[in-house]
Amino acid sequence: MTRLSRLTLIFAAVFAILIVSPAFLNQQFALYPLMKNGDVTDILTPLILIPIYWLLFQIDRGKLPGAKETIVFLIAAAFWVEGQGMHLAANAIGHLTETIPTSDIAQLTHFFDEVLSHYLWHIGLTALMIILIVRQWKNPFANQRSNLVFEIIAGLIHGFNYFISVVEAGTVPLGLPIATGISAFGLIWGRKHLRQQPILAFFLIACIFATILFAGWFIKFGGFPQFSELGLIQ
Repeated sequence: MTRLSRLTLIFAAVFAILIVSPAFLNQQFALYPLMKNGDVTDILTPLILIPIYWLLFQIDRGKLPGAKETIVFLIAAAFWVEGQGMHLAANAIGHLTETIPTSDIAQLTHFFDEVLSHYLWHIGLTALMIILIVRQWKNPFANQRSNLVFEIIAGLIHGFNYFISVVEAGTVPLGLPIATGISAFGLIWGRKHLRQQPILAFFLIACIFATILFAGWFIKFGGFPQFSELGLIQ
């Protein structure tokens, strides 16, 4: 259990670094100036995060997933990787079409970059979150108790990152209901089991914090404008 609790914090920290940092690495990549440093960093994202997802999915070395569970995990991971990869390429190309915004290539690139890739990516993101919670729910640590320190810190980090990712991606119609649904499930049925289920505790705290941030954002702006629309990031 201690290993899994620590892994939630590692996951949250690495996720935050890999997902957020490309938006601030706008310098041209020295070896191939048509790319930006953020594009290069983003290439590493699935190569690092999907294995950590898998380690979380295992729960414990003595509770390895079956074939059906593994197939479901792989389908969700495929959505995640396909959406992230599509976004990486379309976003990089989109920087080169800013001077021709009404052209067919610019409009198609925008669709792949800002709509299709974001929803494919976040379908995978939310599906993996649900899959991990379900597997943890079926495989609690019956004779162990977590003090929840790692899970609380990790949950706050991931909740903030989930919030900014969903808002900036424009996938609030998907991300917000999932976050509120997991929050409701955890508070109603899961709150007595949190010390036996580190992954449930981690995602519950993340979703509650994200839901609070969504509510605050809506109250402040009367909607969910993207950070780039407000000029906070490029």
